[in-house]
Amino acid sequence: MSSTLIITIIALYFAMLLVVSYITTKKKADSKQFFTGGRQSPWYVVAIAMIGTSISGVTFISVPGMVNASAFGYLQMALGFVAGYFAIAYILLPLYYRLNLSSIYTYLDQRFGNGSYKVGAAFFLISKFLGCGVRMYLTAIVLQLIVFNGLGIPFWLNVAVTMLVVWLYTYRGGVKTLVWTDMLQTLSLIMAVVLCIWYVGKQLGLDFGGMVSAVVDSPMSRIWYFDDINHKQFFFKQFFAGMFTTIAMTGLDQDMMQKNLSCKNLKDAQKNVVSYGFSFMPVNLLFLALGVLLYQYAGQLGIFQDGQLADLSGNPLKADELFPYLATGADAAGHQFLPAAVSVLFVLGLIAAAFSSAGSAVTALTTSVTVDILRADKQDEQRLRRTRNIVHIVNTVVMGLLICAFSVIGDNSVIDAVYVVASYTYGPLLGLYFFGLYTRRIVRDRLVPLVCILSPLICLVLSLNSEEWFWGYKMGYELLLYNGGITAVGLWIISSSESSRQF
Repeated sequence: MSSTLIITIIALYFAMLLVVSYITTKKKADSKQFFTGGRQSPWYVVAIAMIGTSISGVTFISVPGMVNASAFGYLQMALGFVAGYFAIAYILLPLYYRLNLSSIYTYLDQRFGNGSYKVGAAFFLISKFLGCGVRMYLTAIVLQLIVFNGLGIPFWLNVAVTMLVVWLYTYRGGVKTLVWTDMLQTLSLIMAVVLCIWYVGKQLGLDFGGMVSAVVDSPMSRIWYFDDINHKQFFFKQFFAGMFTTIAMTGLDQDMMQKNLSCKNLKDAQKNVVSYGFSFMPVNLLFLALGVLLYQYAGQLGIFQDGQLADLSGNPLKADELFPYLATGADAAGHQFLPAAVSVLFVLGLIAAAFSSAGSAVTALTTSVTVDILRADKQDEQRLRRTRNIVHIVNTVVMGLLICAFSVIGDNSVIDAVYVVASYTYGPLLGLYFFGLYTRRIVRDRLVPLVCILSPLICLVLSLNSEEWFWGYKMGYELLLYNGGITAVGLWIISSSESSRQF
């Protein structure tokens, strides 16, 4: 597939985003529309948009490759996602709408005090900058390898143009624009996956029924793990980890909740959350089914043998590299492994997932810094808009610099460590909200930051030593629950029994 064609696809996609942004912001959006969309977003549009926000470029690349090691066990976690979305819809959303919040962390100020408020917002900011920076880096580096290196375009220019486009289509409309651009990006992403499945199945000589049988009959399609409690994929570990990960990383995340709070009323917001919660099972099933078919095709080509991946030259391939390699690669004679249409769809799906996540993250970071850190929402509209615009530019530049920094580090172990660190930051948020909602105790607000810092550190020690200390028990994603629980216990220790106002 030619670099010119790929760049044309990217340019047309960028143009589509900018056109949608222009249409949705013909009238200059005020700060209320930027932060909450003026609470006028149709719930079904938000529901579709949230799927794209939740699926990053990393998901698009990695999930198909994970089936060899994890089979379909990820669906156990996706089932927990559904339970988590119900908790968000009927516990957290009523609170947020009742308090009429622009930033969800304002609740911590009202319930505990300024120290709790600041530490909650700070944990979000750290998580989002690191998490989104890594996701965008991994997407940018794939595009750099398959397109821009061949044209002599440096990585920093690739990143600069990417972040410029993100800024251009979000700086005026914010959430008002995002709900529509993310909806289009979600539809593009799902279309890309479905068509890729069809093309790979065609290369295998399978019709629809044959593809279903190939997936169902594969040992990689195992879903349930009830036999070994020490296994990382043990059902109850995965289910409850999925449930509480969703509550923490969606319900307590300004990025994920900002579009939900743009719905017209609580009832619409609840319909939105429940709808896209249920959608995660079939969407993730599509990614996993694609993975099974890709591995079968790789086996047919001789790329996958005896459980190992290696390119045609014998160089080892990582699971994450399987989809990009087959979608854009060619054999020794120069014949592409898959039709050129798959390359087009791969690039389209990758940029759709990446831009949906990036645009949403930058907008949420702007909201949190403006409202939570600078408290600029107390200013008049003209000064607030000026502050918000400056913050939006700064956040976009910082995100771009962070992506470039990851390219300099260029170590997968460092990237993995960043993901782990980012996941730890949601535990204190989970503990804070649980304690605030289900107790009436008064905390010593100045000690809350100390508790929220100690809890992840304790969890790190437990995670590193769990197999030795707890009879071979290996901690997985359920570490989030322990993190939140330790935070809640710490808050209890620094609190008194005097009743507080119940929110």
